[in-house]
Amino acid sequence: MKTAVVIGAGFGGLASALRLAARGVHTTVVDRLSMPGGRAVEFSREHSNQTFRYDAGPTVLTAPILFEELFQLFGERLEDHVELMPVTPWYQMKFIDGSTFNYGGSTDDIQAEIAKFSANDALAYPAFLAHSKKLFDKGYEELGTQAFLGWGSMIKAMPAMIRLRADRSVYALTAKYFKHESIRRAFSIQPLLVGGNPFDTTSIYSLIHYLERKWGVWFVRGGMAQLVAAMVALGQRHGVQYEWNADVAAIEVNNKQASGVTLRDGRTLQADSVVCNADPGYVLSTLLPAPHQQKHATERKQYSMGLFVWYFSTDNMYPDVPHHTILFGQTYRKVLDKIFNKLELPEDLSIYLHRPSATDPSCAPPGHDSFYALVPVPNLRSDIAWADVEHDFKAALLEALSDRILPGLKDCIVDESFVTPEYFSKELMAPWGAGFSITPTLLQSAGFRFPNRATTLSNLYFTGAGTHPGAGVPGVVTSAKVVERLMFGSVQ
Repeated sequence: MKTAVVIGAGFGGLASALRLAARGVHTTVVDRLSMPGGRAVEFSREHSNQTFRYDAGPTVLTAPILFEELFQLFGERLEDHVELMPVTPWYQMKFIDGSTFNYGGSTDDIQAEIAKFSANDALAYPAFLAHSKKLFDKGYEELGTQAFLGWGSMIKAMPAMIRLRADRSVYALTAKYFKHESIRRAFSIQPLLVGGNPFDTTSIYSLIHYLERKWGVWFVRGGMAQLVAAMVALGQRHGVQYEWNADVAAIEVNNKQASGVTLRDGRTLQADSVVCNADPGYVLSTLLPAPHQQKHATERKQYSMGLFVWYFSTDNMYPDVPHHTILFGQTYRKVLDKIFNKLELPEDLSIYLHRPSATDPSCAPPGHDSFYALVPVPNLRSDIAWADVEHDFKAALLEALSDRILPGLKDCIVDESFVTPEYFSKELMAPWGAGFSITPTLLQSAGFRFPNRATTLSNLYFTGAGTHPGAGVPGVVTSAKVVERLMFGSVQ
């Protein structure tokens, strides 16, 4: 029986393990953390005889079909193990002038929301949606599971990418259809959900809008960690082995082949193949023997922004706050330039506010609300000393939320914690503390990303945000399909 070791139990690693197991490969998943999930772990805190639980990362599920497929590989059904709850609206966007845009729903729903800002832009929406579908058909359906291992595959894809103007940014594409600045912002934020600047990210990523329309936006009852747990349990039922607190010190190489991994506790796990859900830049520059290392792998790539995430619960409920709220600041291009290019902390805060208890009250103790507030910040290529500024930054975030959406917040917080880019660097081994690995610019997309198979070791594979097709839950789960195709020539 063939064997494999999967490094990292994020969504990409868990999906890869399931696909390998379905192919009859004896698979072991190792992760340096004490629980599965990677960026999707659950934080649990005890306070005043109550338990406060927070999803650390992804807040919704899009393209649930990808997870349905994993369960179908073993003759099981996703819906027998987790309950998916629709999120309505998908996002509520609040602008600095007090106006509100409810993003999501049918074409009529979306046009009605756009019409509150511009009748002409409402009329332009069907054309934008049609363009998003073209991008989806090419970028997701056709190229999403394609393995880009050399220039040949990229050359074949280039004519279609040129026709779709992949050289244009997401914001530029949006501006072609919409004239009102608020609507341009509403339909160009998607790159921020996968680590990109809307003014630099290739317009291919505008396919996200059609993907959301096609399969909806969902939440897992009990929190996203329940989906992680269901995937682990599925693997356990079908022979996958898991080891937590298992930190990989090195990938072993013999005869120009990866032969397994050595853990920091001294054990060596032999394997016919190694699949890395860890960041490819980290793996290539750190975990391989010297002759195979690419010491400058992370230096040559542009990594995404960092994240400041504040988790908190209140003993006051905010029933009018939806599941997702995006609070735009005064500026848009200027603040993104400051974060991505100048590597400076923003004073004009744009905030992604997650209130899971709006959809699933069980996510907070009775009579309480749970939240997390996420703010894009520079990654650790900046000279920001987070130990010196983190508490002041949180105080500014608290003030902004209190003023704009959560009145009286300061007096009703009963539990809280926060993470900075240093958490992503130290705990998740993310180069530069980046929240989403490398940015999805045109020259870091498809064949320009880290390849799904190492260039020098034919049995070392990569899944996750840093490789093709990219960050975000659908992207990292799809990367497992790419690895399966590389290993077996097809996808089940």
